[in-house]
Formats: sequence, C-alpha cells, structure tokens
Amino acid sequence: MRALTFAGGAEAVIPAGGSVVSDAAQLTVPDSADLLVTTYSPTASGPVTYHPDARQISYTARGEHTAQTSGAAFVGQSPHWRYVTGVDVFTPRADGAVVVLGDSLTDGVASTVGANRRWTDDLAMRMLNSGLRMGVLNAGLSGNRILLDESTGFDPGGLNRLGRDALGATGARTLVVQLGINDILRAPRQTEPAFVIDGLRAIVHRAHAQGVRVVGATLAPVQGHAGYSAAVEAVRQKINQKIRTGVIFDDVVDFDKVLRDPRRPARLLGAYDSGDHLNPNNAGYQAMADAVALGTLKSDGKANA
Repeated sequence: MRALTFAGGAEAVIPAGGSVVSDAAQLTVPDSADLLVTTYSPTASGPVTYHPDARQISYTARGEHTAQTSGAAFVGQSPHWRYVTGVDVFTPRADGAVVVLGDSLTDGVASTVGANRRWTDDLAMRMLNSGLRMGVLNAGLSGNRILLDESTGFDPGGLNRLGRDALGATGARTLVVQLGINDILRAPRQTEPAFVIDGLRAIVHRAHAQGVRVVGATLAPVQGHAGYSAAVEAVRQKINQKIRTGVIFDDVVDFDKVLRDPRRPARLLGAYDSGDHLNPNNAGYQAMADAVALGTLKSDGKANA
C-alpha cells in the first residue's frame, strides 16, 4: 500500500467539473495486473465522477480504512468505479499507448464481471505476448455517439470528449475509433451516412494534427436489437462501405466481418451474441481483439495526411 499525495499534501479538493492528479507513487506493477485504489470522503460527496458499467466490483466500507491491507471492513459492493478516471504508468518499457474511443462494445458491456474480458483486455494480452510494448487505454462509454451529446450532460459525444478522453491521454500514439452505431440506432437517429462519415473524418483530422495514427472500425451488425430497422441497416452498410475504402482512416479493422453471421450478415453470429443482439459475449470480444492486425497499432510516427 502507498499513500497518495497531492502536491505533497495528504488531501485534495476537486473543483466542480474539474480534476486533480496525484503525485507519482513508486510501485512494482506486473504486466496486466489489477490495481487497487482506495478513496475516502469525510463528508457526503454529492454527485461525483463515476463509471456506471465498469464490469468490475468495487468494495465499500463505512469510515476511514484506506490504509488497511485487510478487506474485512469492505462489506459493501458497487458495480461502479468512482472518482478515479485513469492511472498513468510511467515505465521505460513501453512505447506510448493505444487509446480506444468507443461505445458499449469497447466499454465491455455483457462481458464477465471481474474477469477482464473486454476486447481491449484481450488485445492488451495479445500485444504483450507478441512483444509489442504499448499500453492499451480503454475510453469506451456505453451508448456513446459521435455527433450528439446525451441530454443529461453526463455523456458527451465522441467529438466533444475526443481531446479529454483520447488525444489528451498520456503517451497516446495510436487511436482506435469504434463509434457510429449509436448515431444511427438511437433516437434521434442519424439517417444520412455522410454526417456520420464527416464526424469520423473530423476525429481523424484532429488526431493527425497531434501526430496520432488512427485505426477505424466498421460498425458491427445489430439485427434483432430493438432499434434495428431496414433503414438503419442501409445506413450502416453505406458507412461501412466508406470505411473499408481506406479513405478515412490510416488503417481499418473490420469488426462487422468478424462478428456477423455469414448466413444472416445483418445479425451477430449466435456464438458471439450476448443475447441483446448488439453487444458481444466474451467469445465475441476475443474475436474482436484477434481481428486487429498488431502492425497497424505500431507507433512509428506515420499518419496519412
């Protein structure tokens, strides 16, 4: 256990809508390890930053137990991550990071809780085993769209959160974009493929301005989902067709091809369907990770103009 400090002090006040970064803590962090971070609020916190579908159980306790190495006091459970939005790991062994900007498929919805079976976890293991020394940063947000923010204000669209969640991430060298299906699936539906494509182009343009390479993903099939219609499918196909031409991104990973049922290509393969006809199961997430050509992620400083 290490006590975190903030500018040398033991306490920190987080301004509304703001953030703070702790001082560095020296730790031995094994590859692909789980990291325990314990926070304590002396008074009722009110609304705080939280990740609603973390696919990981957090344990809660009453009172101040942050320094305890025993978990005996932590008898409560929560499916959310609170307060902590990211951890920077500084190591000479890594050549920057791959950041994945995505929706529920990247968030890992329907993957096994506590098992680290999001497709980004599986990708990180592939990279580790191959000797590709880059971190993988998951910037998935369930329900996320490219063009629209949620009316609640708690879910900014991909274009609005691009700088904060992806391009502003420490060590970002390559960006993988897995977004677009919610723009055409959720009301108000985007019925013009050109607007979604222009949104993807805008992401790429901003990434290239910072020297970040961009890999784009095709939109996976959704037939059977409540929001599906023939019109939605037609828009999805047109967007995918444009992505596959290679004129938008530096490289492409074809999630549609790897996840679809060959006999019913508008639908997820049954072996990969979690049951909601939108989000894959563990096997589907593994297939997504396996579909990424690792060479497309390498940080070589080259990006298409």
